[in-house]
Amino acid sequence: MITIKYFANLREVAGKESDELTVSDGMKLKDLCLQLENSQSQIVEMIRQKNVMVAINQEMATMDSAIKDGDEVAFLPPFSGGS
Repeated sequence: MITIKYFANLREVAGKESDELTVSDGMKLKDLCLQLENSQSQIVEMIRQKNVMVAINQEMATMDSAIKDGDEVAFLPPFSGGS
């Protein structure tokens, strides 16, 4: 089981703060996106357009990043900072 966390305005888009999903061995972020296509299609499209960043266990991920049981996947809106 993995935990998916939605941050900032993505909580409103998802309609919740987090999700828990069962994953299969060898799953990659691109596979997770396919699994979420029906329930979170807007967020999946934002990920594909690179308008949402994804972190796995607090490390930035790519579509080929592996996801395994117990991982935390965070969907983050783009941000800027500094002065």
